[in-house]
Amino acid sequence: MSDDIEKDIPIDPEGGTPDKDEELPEGQPEGSGDTPEEATQEEISGTAALEEKIKALEEAAAADKDRYLRLLAEYDNFRKRSVQEKFSASADATAKAALEIISVIDNFERAVAAECSDENYKKGVEMIYGQFGEVIKRLGVEEIDALGKPFDPNLHNAVTQTEDENFGENTVSQVYQKGYRLGDKVIRHAMVAVANP
Repeated sequence: MSDDIEKDIPIDPEGGTPDKDEELPEGQPEGSGDTPEEATQEEISGTAALEEKIKALEEAAAADKDRYLRLLAEYDNFRKRSVQEKFSASADATAKAALEIISVIDNFERAVAAECSDENYKKGVEMIYGQFGEVIKRLGVEEIDALGKPFDPNLHNAVTQTEDENFGENTVSQVYQKGYRLGDKVIRHAMVAVANP
């Protein structure tokens, strides 16, 4: 009779007998009231929601980065423009001051070229003329070399034309008034005669 009882009770391979109350339906995970299909659907919808959030955050980060790069480029352009404007304003002020000095230099050139019986007086005028020349050199102003050079309307102002076999075609043959420039900026064009135009 004891053999019959043992046959009726299923034996647990780990040793022990299962409780009938703890038996689970086949294929259902422990602690879950959902079926496997419902659990998988929830996981898929949760993953999809997370992916959408990640995508939205990536798009927002890309938009913020684009705005930052545009702002940085605008600031860089503004800074360069400001430096250029300051440099240009400084060059314009220097050119304006130099032009006033140049008109005084023109008068001293005429005084030096004039006949004078007093050598000491003439020497004094030449010294002052030389000082004015040094002042404009320190400002960065230089004389435009014109005589014997090809005529360039960007540097020279032609007031007369001549035929002269001593000069080549379209060449400056005479300078009536010197020209000056500050770097690439022409302060005053040289007033010239052009040979063989």
